[in-house]
Amino acid sequence: MFNLEICQKARLSRDARFDGKFFIAVKTTGIYCRTICPAQPPKEENVLYFASAVECATSGFRPCLRCRPDSAPQSPAWQGVNATLNRAKALIDEGVLQNSSLPLLAERLGITDRYLRALFNKHLGVSPKSYALYQQCLFAKQLLHETKLPITQVALASGFSSIRRFNDCFQQQLKLTPSAMRKSSQALNVQLSQQLNNQLNQLGHTLKIKLYYRPPFNWSVMQKTLSSRAIAGLEWCTQQSYGRSFELFDYGDSSGTSLCKGHFTAIHVEEKHCFNVSIELSDIKHLKVIINNIRRILDLNVDMQAVEQDLKHCFIDEAPLAAGIRLPGIWSMFEAGVRAILGQHISVTAARNLVSQLVESLGVAENDKCFFPTPKAIANSELAFFKIPGARKQALRNLAQHYLDYSEPDDPKPWLELKGIGPWTTNYAKMRGLSDPDVFLVGDLGVKKAMKYLKADATTSADKGFNAQQASPWGSYLTFQLWNLL
Repeated sequence: MFNLEICQKARLSRDARFDGKFFIAVKTTGIYCRTICPAQPPKEENVLYFASAVECATSGFRPCLRCRPDSAPQSPAWQGVNATLNRAKALIDEGVLQNSSLPLLAERLGITDRYLRALFNKHLGVSPKSYALYQQCLFAKQLLHETKLPITQVALASGFSSIRRFNDCFQQQLKLTPSAMRKSSQALNVQLSQQLNNQLNQLGHTLKIKLYYRPPFNWSVMQKTLSSRAIAGLEWCTQQSYGRSFELFDYGDSSGTSLCKGHFTAIHVEEKHCFNVSIELSDIKHLKVIINNIRRILDLNVDMQAVEQDLKHCFIDEAPLAAGIRLPGIWSMFEAGVRAILGQHISVTAARNLVSQLVESLGVAENDKCFFPTPKAIANSELAFFKIPGARKQALRNLAQHYLDYSEPDDPKPWLELKGIGPWTTNYAKMRGLSDPDVFLVGDLGVKKAMKYLKADATTSADKGFNAQQASPWGSYLTFQLWNLL
């Protein structure tokens, strides 16, 4: 938590750089706000500062209907170096407790459920289940504000199995009923997406939503990265937007069941520090997972100021740090692995051509869009349409079969046992398929060229102007910074 003077200055100046880093609770109104709230600033003696929205809620405050703290850029609710707690929070945010139990989550984390509860109580002051319910309610609140989905659909999309349970939990957590929340947002003239919200089409549900981030955001670099690798029919990219088709799979059984499919388009609105996202999907129960993945692909959750403060130690004056360069993600770890295999030892353009051939030959086309080939489709194909070495074809089939044989195939460590897959391939897939922040591709040709330009290597000491080792835990961001020098 920042000291009192910093919080006061950030609140009074409405500084967007602090948006989501702490929250302001007003004792006289019982409401908590973001630093950028447009309301008249309250007197300092009536203000309390909290590190997270969860702490505000557990202290009896409800979220402001004007600045909507639920839409603030995500940030740690603790001064976090605790990897276990961080991973637990991320899994709960993805909705893992909606279909699983706390003991199973703890087992997945390699700890006991008692220790997991102790971690949450110590750092957040709430139990894991209470945290999960609050996150579900905040997500529901966002849908009530920004969409016209019926309240029953909002409850389903937020992970509640009954409308009664949803109403009770929502009122308990946010001090308002869902219907009252929707009426309040309309009374405040919140901009709702009239044309696309609550419409049914060939796939099912279509809606629009805003996804916010904390500046700086170098959209031009991300747009260049995404557009240079975009596959026609699968992805679309303009100067201000990126979109693609997607499909979710359950790899818990050998068939790799498809849970949901659809597509999204995200339009960058720089002056509002957000993306206007339209999403079309076949099953609204998976909406939260899809939105979380879109946030990951666009890297909206990172605190760039913290990243760049560390990366400054890695650069020399002749090559200053470029502000706001984020990690452009790939929809799934499987797709990232396939792209990495096809991109081994060739240019970006050549790799894109190979991926295009794969999608055209094995992907499923629907209307004017297509979907990335499934593991089953690749595993059962001879890949005769490829003019690449047989060993590389076999590496693709090995990876696809791995996804059919294992219940949690996204773990890249076992990939190294597959013939044709080495450290560069797994690291690239981790960096873009999992958005792992600490992958420094020291063996990458582009990284080597950039470091040659800097007259440095990975072990150059800091007093000579460059030190890649000081980039940890932001090695992936250093990789993209170096690529940007080319």
